[in-house]
Formats: sequence, structure tokens, C-alpha cells
Amino acid sequence: MKKVLHIISSPQGEASVTKKLGNSIIEKIKAKYPDSILKERNLTTTLFPHLEEVQIGSWFTPAENHTPEHVQAIKISEEAIAEMQEADIYVIGAPFYNFAIPSTLKAYLDHIVRPGITFRYDENGQPEGFLKNKKAYVAIASSGVYSEGKFQSFDFVSPYLKFLLGFIGITDVTFIRAEGLRIEGIKETAFEKGVESIAID
Repeated sequence: MKKVLHIISSPQGEASVTKKLGNSIIEKIKAKYPDSILKERNLTTTLFPHLEEVQIGSWFTPAENHTPEHVQAIKISEEAIAEMQEADIYVIGAPFYNFAIPSTLKAYLDHIVRPGITFRYDENGQPEGFLKNKKAYVAIASSGVYSEGKFQSFDFVSPYLKFLLGFIGITDVTFIRAEGLRIEGIKETAFEKGVESIAID
């Protein structure tokens, strides 16, 4: 039995290409693992606040010294990390927003990447991630083509997510792309090619 966490970051609802692509990934996961359990985290309906002093303070203050404000501030981070720890497979929707990820997804990740909880530095100063033996599929949608060609260097989505997920222990990451969604001659089959490229380990 696999526990799957679908992380949605696009505000476009059912019209979102990354959500549709994510759903296609989940369908193939369920085909391989029929008893999978799915949980959804929609970052556009439950917003994660951008980090402020109270959030950071709650992380570095011992629990016995937490104020009511600290308790409230840390709650959403604790819940999100618990979901990540529980899941075996992540399906992450990551549309291109100005060549990077949406701020909703960045804010979420800022609450996930916590020292002593999801990573640490060892005695040699090397980082060690704690979310090990997990699998992540990242559904990317973009108006242009960034996986190859002259605009490949403009892709700040896949390198960032590959590094950050690896930093917290998630080193098995597969990117599934629907790209060229606004390019004539490519957009007509962009989504279908993305779906066809899905291969479940």
C-alpha cells in the first residue's frame, strides 16, 4: 500500500494543466498500486503564510516556552511536515511562474524545510535530509520549452526543486512536463506528450 500526497499550487482550479497532469500521474500510480491512499494538499485553498518573525521564533523556541502565538504559528508547519513524513509518494504541481515556482509553493516549502525536523548538518557540516526512501513526481507546465534548447537555462523550476527536495532527503525525483503550451505546432499535443511520458517506478 502506497500513501500518495498530491500537492497543488496552481490557482486555476480544474483548468490547471499541472493539476490535470498530476491527476494523470496519480491514475498511473493507482494502476500500479491499486490499494494506494490519496491525500490532497491544495495550497490555494489553505494558504501558507510567508515566513515572519513569529514563525521563525516558534521553530527555535523550546516547546515548553512557546507562547499561544508560537503555538498557533507553528501548527500549520507541523501538520504539513507530518503529511510529508507519512506519505510514500509525492505528486507536486509546479507551474512556471516567471521562470520559477509559484509563491504558494515556495511558502509551503519554507514551512517544510526545518532544521532538526526535516534536515540537519552533521559533525562535518554536511546536510542530511530526513525524508528518505520517498518518491516525488513533479508535474511542470510551461508556455515555452525549457527542458532543452536555447531557453533551457531559463528553467529555475526543476533545478531548484531537485536540489531542495534532495536537501531534505527526497533524492528520487522525476519531472513530467507539459511544455510549449503557447507555441503553435507544439501546444496541440503538449499535454498528451506529457501524459505519455509518465512512467511509474
